[in-house]
Amino acid sequence: MNPEQEYAQRLAARRAWAERQERLHIRAGNLRLLVFLIAATLAWVAFSKGTLSGWWLVVPIAAFIGLLVYHERILRDRECALRAVRYYERAIARIEDRWVGTGESGTRFRDPHHPYAEDLDLFGKGSLFELLSTARTRGGEDTLAQWLLNPADSDIVGKRQASVDELRPKLDLREDLAVLGEDVRNQAHPEHLVAWAETPPVLVSGSARAAITALSLITLAVGSYYMWGAPPVVRVALIVLLAINTAIGWRFRPRVLRVAGHTSEAAHDLWLLARVLSRLEREQFTSPRLNQLRSALDSGGSPPSQRIARLIRLVELLDSRENWIMRIIGPPLLYTTQITFAIEAWRAASGPYVRSWLDAVSEFEALNSLAGYAYERPRDPFPTIAAGDACFEAEGLGHPLLPESRCVRNDLMLGGELRLLVVSGSNMSGKSTLLRSVGVSAVMAMAGGPVRARSLRISPLTVGASIRTNDSLQDGTSRFYAEITRLRKLVDLATGPRPLLFLIDELLNGTNSHDRQIGAAGVVRGLVGRGAIGLVTTHDLALTEIAESLAPRGANVHFEDHLENGKITFDYAMRPGVVRKSNALELMRSVGLDI
Repeated sequence: MNPEQEYAQRLAARRAWAERQERLHIRAGNLRLLVFLIAATLAWVAFSKGTLSGWWLVVPIAAFIGLLVYHERILRDRECALRAVRYYERAIARIEDRWVGTGESGTRFRDPHHPYAEDLDLFGKGSLFELLSTARTRGGEDTLAQWLLNPADSDIVGKRQASVDELRPKLDLREDLAVLGEDVRNQAHPEHLVAWAETPPVLVSGSARAAITALSLITLAVGSYYMWGAPPVVRVALIVLLAINTAIGWRFRPRVLRVAGHTSEAAHDLWLLARVLSRLEREQFTSPRLNQLRSALDSGGSPPSQRIARLIRLVELLDSRENWIMRIIGPPLLYTTQITFAIEAWRAASGPYVRSWLDAVSEFEALNSLAGYAYERPRDPFPTIAAGDACFEAEGLGHPLLPESRCVRNDLMLGGELRLLVVSGSNMSGKSTLLRSVGVSAVMAMAGGPVRARSLRISPLTVGASIRTNDSLQDGTSRFYAEITRLRKLVDLATGPRPLLFLIDELLNGTNSHDRQIGAAGVVRGLVGRGAIGLVTTHDLALTEIAESLAPRGANVHFEDHLENGKITFDYAMRPGVVRKSNALELMRSVGLDI
């Protein structure tokens, strides 16, 4: 079956599961009500009439407790089924190009100063990140974002491709991870947890911990004995023990409060991480990188999910000190002191491994996001990463954010002797979309994912774009100044260790034609002279002379429009040469301007 058929079949099965659980939920609720009524009747008969022993109430009470446990399990299964339903509904929506606004947008990663993130719509509503990301943890989102923002080396890309290819058919794994906490973003900040885990413990004395535990148990025993009417000497012993415990509590109080405060800040909301770890621990892999990540989860002895679960229990016990009962009995029994000693023991034993656990989970989630995309778009291949000179050679190149029904594909070859394509054409003809298609494909390729093309051969490249430059009232900059500042950044990138792939839309559009022609020629020659390859779009046909002057290192291509029955149409097909007509006047007339 194709992905949409597979998803549809699974969706139908999960809906049937949810309906079964709903029926069981209603039956269990009715049974609980019936048992309650029986218990109430028995209680009335036993305590009002006296004709029945009160011990008969044990039977309905036990049945009610059993039904309560059973009903809770039904509710959990129903919620899990509903989460799976919503997961497959969103998956089908992605295939049918109805996904915009339904996922995590990654807005927190937006950076207007990045050399291509804003130009290529990497983050925000309807962005590449929203299309790709299925990460359940904050670390997974961070890792995927960094892969999109920072192209990897070719050997790393190769390992990621192998990992993504192995994960591609693992639908059960992706479903299991998705239903762990649907629509609940993990609020734990991994950097805070790692910093806390790697800080040296401040309560490390094993003998002190043993002594405090012993004193607490003795105090509890003596206090219990005293409550049952013990001799006066026991009261004296209890007073002495309470005084000792108070002194010990004050002695450790500054460190205890520091540990408690830091733990509460760093180690909350870890339940989702524990469940993700538990699910990954059950998987076995064959690709080298996935094997390395799986091995990282085995470091430190017992499985990390169990260790994280123990930390969660300790944090819950620490939080319970705010309960009014614990406020009364906790201080004399050194409750908080004992819990913080246990937390510090956990940190000493498991803290050194937390970073490797989080890194492994984060990278796995990023790979799994790319694998989901690869499964849902089986026609999108992995690119070939070529060694040697800069190149970008694509057949059937399209943009992954465009619906397949509206995606017009083009062939594009850059590399070897040809370093520059000057793209001319009228408004709305597809020039900017071509630039974004090239840029997004390069980003996906160097992140380790598949690309929207029939084939792509690409060398390791640094991507730089000047497509969406705007003026800024806050910074006091004009659009032209923003553009030349971005161009300066591209020139700097061209001097880096990797060749630059530059994508420039409407080069120097904010100045007069004389300065524009001279400035544009200088910028492009400088980039090509530094070994860069790329595309420049323009409305100004005078700039097409740049490609002619650089031939054979430069060439002109164009997009055309057609006027049919008074309406302008576009085929978005790239053709060789310079465009010979403009639709500006026709567009102005089409909106009602008297031209």
